[in-house]
Amino acid sequence: MNSANLIQLEAITKVFFTDEVETHALAGIHLEIKSGEYVSIAGPSGCGKSTLLSILGLLDSPTEGHYTLNGQAVARLDHSQRARIRNREVGFIFQSFNLIGDLTVFENVELPLTYRGLGAPERKQRVTEALEKVGMAHRVKHYPAQLSGGQQQRVAVARALGGRPSILLADEPTGNLDSKNGEAVMQLLQELHREGATICMVTHDPRFARHADRQVHLFDGRIVDESVEEKATTNGH
Repeated sequence: MNSANLIQLEAITKVFFTDEVETHALAGIHLEIKSGEYVSIAGPSGCGKSTLLSILGLLDSPTEGHYTLNGQAVARLDHSQRARIRNREVGFIFQSFNLIGDLTVFENVELPLTYRGLGAPERKQRVTEALEKVGMAHRVKHYPAQLSGGQQQRVAVARALGGRPSILLADEPTGNLDSKNGEAVMQLLQELHREGATICMVTHDPRFARHADRQVHLFDGRIVDESVEEKATTNGH
């Protein structure tokens, strides 16, 4: 395996069994994501995008195949082993933000860090650093209901960043936002990528898919196309 590959999927298959019906969500997926890369996964509804992201994020296991994350074979780990690695290696950004309404902005970002047993001073440093990165440090005492959708998604990005994950997984991160806030969140992800973050994003919007270095297209559970985005050279940043 290439040491630069943060993620390597080999012949990943996912079959769901319900009432004697087999649904083949993924069929023979081969995918590599290098450290520092920005990959978008696109395709029509029902093509397997969310299933693939769930497997990448260790929320689900493949029926068959091999998955290596940061040098460790993870496809066959048990629930608690997957949870431990997920907490350390993966940062999630969800379409619906998934913030806890009765926790402040600070507490929402801090919560995953408490599961790691980090001391209060380190938690505070990480939370402050992450909120500064997304431009929300001035809202630490606010609650989610006091924020706009775009601001809530920025807090959700900060929560993902606080754990200093190996990869950020974004599932339709602009899906619940208007076009202006959606574009702002995409710009934020681009800035994080420029600073070295590895990002894998599921999106149905071709405008946002083009922000990535590489676009992977799924259809009926298979990768049918991959394209590398030619970046226009820009002055400054």
